[in-house]
Amino acid sequence: MQSFDQDIVRRIRERSADMERRGELDDWLLEKIYDEKLFKLFVPSELNGLGSSLPEALRAFERMSWIDGSLGWLVTIGSGGGFFAAALPERRAAELFSGRKAVLAGSGMPTGKARKVEGGYRVTGSWAYCSGATFATFFTANCKIEGTGEELVRSFAFLPRQVQIAKDWNPLGLRATASHSIEVRDAYVPEDMTFDLTAEPRLNDPIYRYSFLAFAQTSFAAASVGVGRHFLEECAEFAASKAPEWKETSPRRLAALESAVAERLGILEAASDRFYELAESSWDTFVREGTLPEEVWREIGRRSQEAAAAARSGSDAVFPLLGMTALRHDHALCRTWRDLHTVTQHSVLLPENEE
Repeated sequence: MQSFDQDIVRRIRERSADMERRGELDDWLLEKIYDEKLFKLFVPSELNGLGSSLPEALRAFERMSWIDGSLGWLVTIGSGGGFFAAALPERRAAELFSGRKAVLAGSGMPTGKARKVEGGYRVTGSWAYCSGATFATFFTANCKIEGTGEELVRSFAFLPRQVQIAKDWNPLGLRATASHSIEVRDAYVPEDMTFDLTAEPRLNDPIYRYSFLAFAQTSFAAASVGVGRHFLEECAEFAASKAPEWKETSPRRLAALESAVAERLGILEAASDRFYELAESSWDTFVREGTLPEEVWREIGRRSQEAAAAARSGSDAVFPLLGMTALRHDHALCRTWRDLHTVTQHSVLLPENEE
């Protein structure tokens, strides 16, 4: 991430509104992601990946999300596909993950159907919210297996030529993530392009044995913290720009905005510190012992949700103090607020009684 210096951050943010209008990242920004191997954080080094630890990756997710919400979300989701490098057979994993631009898009929802045939399966289905669909080099999705008499679910890898992309992503925020629906119609998928995520992983690195739920919770929480921090920093800059005028015309409004921003930044930092403290200490324990007590897994989930909630509630507390400027769809205040509420809407970041 060293090449994402302040000049690049400024360039990305200057392009954020246009990328949002187009619904995808600029090509030059994708090239930087490929150069930094940010889609390959969890791909092993022998497949041209970075083989990062979870705490390293969480910091990357936060920084990319702080730069731009859509950028951060695509790095978070795209790199998460590296989990499947340990689930696919060795030869297929090498084919799919070794390339410089290798990145998958897909869905974990079992909204497809697969029928066993000689040498593999025939698959039909559609899946929503496949982030990065327009530049993915392959796709993965879950299907229910027909004709077994059981509720069996298996994961399938598809090549781009087998997939139809419906450009239907029209959300509140994260609009530049190309999170479109995909459809597969009676596609033949050979056995070695399928896998079972509940089976023993082929590789021994701890990341492939980590709880997938906890992985999603921590990853999305880190992204939430990044976008939340960006929003509050934009608010602080907005207050500073208005200070000369408001000190004369609206001193109480200025004081209220400055106080709210400072307070909510403090709350977010405290929640972030608690989140990272546990994420890092529990990761060290997991690497050393190969397991964690159930209460630790639950606490990881709670602190992830608390960090996301601190980001979300902080933005909601400050937003009414920003006036009409924050309602401008192409303004950074509005865009970061919308991105944050889209990230934190994910079900794994919501307490059970709010789902």
